[in-house]
Amino acid sequence: MNKHDIVGRVTFLSCFLLSFVPLFSGVHEDPAGGAQTTHNIHVPVNQILELRQIVFVIQSQKNSYHIERAKQRRAHLISQEQSSAAVVLLHELSEYDGNWGILPALPHLAEGYCQSSLWIFFLEEETVVNLGRLLQVLSRFNPWREWFLGRALYDTSATIIHHYAFSEEPTAFSYPDFAAGWALSCSLVKRLADYVKHEPPKSDFTIDLKHEIALYIWEEGRGPALTAVHEFCSELYGSVYTEHCATTVNSYLPSCDMLVKSEDLFVAVKTCQKFHQDRVPVVKETWAKDAALLEYYSDIADPTIPTIDLGVSNTESGQYL
Repeated sequence: MNKHDIVGRVTFLSCFLLSFVPLFSGVHEDPAGGAQTTHNIHVPVNQILELRQIVFVIQSQKNSYHIERAKQRRAHLISQEQSSAAVVLLHELSEYDGNWGILPALPHLAEGYCQSSLWIFFLEEETVVNLGRLLQVLSRFNPWREWFLGRALYDTSATIIHHYAFSEEPTAFSYPDFAAGWALSCSLVKRLADYVKHEPPKSDFTIDLKHEIALYIWEEGRGPALTAVHEFCSELYGSVYTEHCATTVNSYLPSCDMLVKSEDLFVAVKTCQKFHQDRVPVVKETWAKDAALLEYYSDIADPTIPTIDLGVSNTESGQYL
């Protein structure tokens, strides 16, 4: 074999192998925190997401103080480079008061915004968003797939407010830190919206919304688990540790001009007969003396305390004791 034959075969082999290299690949963190490689066939390499493709939903409440804080957060988003960001205050999305539970709001978001946008980004009133960095972060993920992104929280041990879910391995399931912001691809929002419309939540009662939202989306493994995004941060805005962050948390604390008078505060202590001799005395000997208006409610009337009988039998065990 002569020199020219060898060079020719090496050249052919190199071209053959290169033909199998994907046009685009990105790395994202999987729900467990490890890295896995994904191939994105819809978004060209280095293409940055456009701001108009994201809808920002501030998890606001119908209360004068919270409305004002939400409006200030909206103004901060829009003021960044005179952006034209679409910002929705959750309490204004519809007349339904239960939109704070997120799930009832999904059909409205899917129909009103996901027809022309790719992402829904949720944030709280004190979540500070760096729009430029957020666009870079979301550009790493293929919007045509179902994505559930956030700063991952997990239980270090089984907890009662989560009904002891994943008690054998509590760290196996993560849920989003709402303060750091969290995102759903519109591909996922549309599917969840259809499901909510056909199978609406049986109750708007919730204990820990962020955990229950994650469970609903995960759907016992049929849906996506939370993907941890380390650029979604809960550190204070301006901290030296936030150079990489797309989101941080505002350090603002409200100033209370007037203290509430003790005569304007009513305290109700819920107890039951078996605690009348041991727990009630502790309350009386500690903070009860600072309460101007205080009543004890129990399952029996006890004039020595005194207690007021609510006419409701006691539950012998459980978190609602």
